[in-house]
Amino acid sequence: MRHFPIFLSLDGARVVLSGGSDAALAKLRLLLKTSAKIDVYAPNPAPEIEAWHGAGDLTLIRRPLHSGDLTGATLFYAADEDAETDHHTATLARAAGVLVNVVDNLQDSQFITPAIVDRDPVVVAIGTEGTAPVLARAIKSDIEARLPTTLGPLARFAQGFRKFAEALPMGRARRDFWSAFFFSTGPRALDQGKDAVRPALETLLDQHLARTNRPGHVAFVGAGPGDPELLTLKARRALDEADVVIYDRLVSPEILELARREATMIDVGKTAFGPSTPQAKIDALIVEHAKTGAQVVRLKSGDSTVFGRLDEEIDACDAADVTWHIVPGITAASASVAAIGQSLTRRGRNASVKFLTGHDMQGFADHDWAALARPGEVAAIYMGKASARFVQGRLLMHGADRATPLTLIESASRPDQRIVETTLDTLTADLTAAVLDGPVLTFLGLAPRAAIRQLPALEKELA
Repeated sequence: MRHFPIFLSLDGARVVLSGGSDAALAKLRLLLKTSAKIDVYAPNPAPEIEAWHGAGDLTLIRRPLHSGDLTGATLFYAADEDAETDHHTATLARAAGVLVNVVDNLQDSQFITPAIVDRDPVVVAIGTEGTAPVLARAIKSDIEARLPTTLGPLARFAQGFRKFAEALPMGRARRDFWSAFFFSTGPRALDQGKDAVRPALETLLDQHLARTNRPGHVAFVGAGPGDPELLTLKARRALDEADVVIYDRLVSPEILELARREATMIDVGKTAFGPSTPQAKIDALIVEHAKTGAQVVRLKSGDSTVFGRLDEEIDACDAADVTWHIVPGITAASASVAAIGQSLTRRGRNASVKFLTGHDMQGFADHDWAALARPGEVAAIYMGKASARFVQGRLLMHGADRATPLTLIESASRPDQRIVETTLDTLTADLTAAVLDGPVLTFLGLAPRAAIRQLPALEKELA
């Protein structure tokens, strides 16, 4: 992040702009939304700038900028659309200790002006480090479509009522109150007219003051394979509401970023054949935080119902009289099979698919390997990297064809996803050669479609 996003108070501050054409107009339309004192230096200003000056919205000085014109300024915009002039005025501003923006010149700018969604006093700023204005405008349009025009008036009502809401305890009680106002009570009241909003706020506050403390609760949430866009809407909502997030090692940083900043984040990662958080400690942490009244999200990679020790954690909640619910996620097998362009089942090939885990070798050894060795069988082997030699030996022992296809998918759905195509005969050698460091799912009986094989060459050609 080269540019740190902040909201700078311009109330009564002096902002200076040099320029009088299109670039200046674009910046001024935005600056005029603020309460800043705006001075424009332009020998030949556009008619719009003349009109704004006549209306008292800004001060127009019809000459070029001089060295003494920047005293007391907070921000300066160089918008003359001439490289030499912009360089000169920017130099004057820097010498005066004023922050500089050179329009359409990221390299020489000390700050950039983001695309803005204005629902005053709610303002959403969108930045792309100045590299993709078209993308910023597209995001702006999308957000504008999502945020109702009533959001600004509701926020202003909330601002005036905030001191009364302080009667509620800090934390979840206040968040629940404001959530109810902004997303249900407030919009309904505003539909009846502005005069209905204040009484609705007062009634809502009385209701929340009379409420007993919300009991602690646990949501067992599947985080999916790692791509935040594959997270379900229910999972997003659970993260928005969580006071405590207890997460596994394989949950991606991008998904952890979606939790509230105020939430307590607890890493209880387990490493195969390495240091791990004991399951009993995880169970105790879940119960301990829920018992304090916290809304707990137990965040598990993939789907929490697949090889996630979910039952043990539910049993701990039941024993402690802690309520819970499950939010399913996309399991690694679904993301991995999509990555190779295949389906888990196919008419005429296999009517069933087996999910296995190589993490527990004792239970792994008890599988029906003779059935898995039959032609046409498909199996998804989770955490099977360390047990690859065992899988190879068992299948060959039970007569499996050495040419049986296997596919290894590392970090499915993530930017660093890798696909390794191999056979039963060369499985361990190819796995060693590939040096896979991330989480790996192994498909027995599935190879990538031809289109997937050709994709890397196509991407290289397009690059």
